[in-house]
Amino acid sequence: MKLKKLDIVGFKSFCEKATINFPAGICAVVGPNGCGKSNVVDALRWVMGEQSIKQLRGKDREDIIFSGANGRPPLNLAEVSLTLVNDNGGMPEEYRDFSEVMVTRRLYRSGETAYLINKQPCRLKDIHNIFMGSGAGARTYAVIQQGNIGAITDAGPDERRVFIEEAAGVTRYKMRKTEALRKVEATNQNLLRVKDIITEIDRQMAGLKRQAQKAERFKTLKAEARQIDVRLLRYQDDDLRRQMNDTASMLTVLRDEALGQNTQLKKIDAAIEAIKLRRFEKDRDIASQKSRKFEIQRKIDRMEPTWPI
Repeated sequence: MKLKKLDIVGFKSFCEKATINFPAGICAVVGPNGCGKSNVVDALRWVMGEQSIKQLRGKDREDIIFSGANGRPPLNLAEVSLTLVNDNGGMPEEYRDFSEVMVTRRLYRSGETAYLINKQPCRLKDIHNIFMGSGAGARTYAVIQQGNIGAITDAGPDERRVFIEEAAGVTRYKMRKTEALRKVEATNQNLLRVKDIITEIDRQMAGLKRQAQKAERFKTLKAEARQIDVRLLRYQDDDLRRQMNDTASMLTVLRDEALGQNTQLKKIDAAIEAIKLRRFEKDRDIASQKSRKFEIQRKIDRMEPTWPI
């Protein structure tokens, strides 16, 4: 894996897009003090995944974005793209079929960050995986900050071991092993939590089983109560129908009796009227006889002699 091209725009002093090609052989970037040579190295470290702003000679994340100079307005974006040549098959398995791989990193002044591999969004972990074991990367012996050349020679056993493992190309596999062990530990923890959950679920299932039995018993008793209610309602309905039929028969008889009574009452009323008529006639005859009696009595009184006896 070799460097082919570095595209920089908006990163530190690079206000306009700058492209640095790395042809075969020995390449060097030369120039006077302050021309931005160290910024090229910082751009390499940054696109390779460096997260420490101090390692990039800054205090804040916005320090790596062009802040304006000589009448040029500040930019809102810093972007660095690194093109790699996959000539030895040192790329991860998912990129071994590519002859070139372009790694891109962007930082917006709003704080948003984007990582891309071959212009496709990816994770910072994927970028670290590309450079792991190749000798290149943000914290490897291939990129040494100015004034820190003695860091390798003066490194302690642990740091020197990291450099040796990186040079031997086993860092990627060691990292995979560490990640696999971490996943195994996380899986074991998850298994413990699953066992706790299963125990809790078993306890809850026992309670739910008792509740289900009670619910089933309630359902059975409710069905029996419903059948009893249906039979009771059916009995009440039959009794009410019988009472209604008896009442209807009684009403028919009473209507017939009432009709007969009405007929008899009419006869009685007719007899009463006849009696009243006869009584009226008798009263009239009596009145006539009384009047006749009175007249006769008056005639008798007139016919009696008036002389003394």
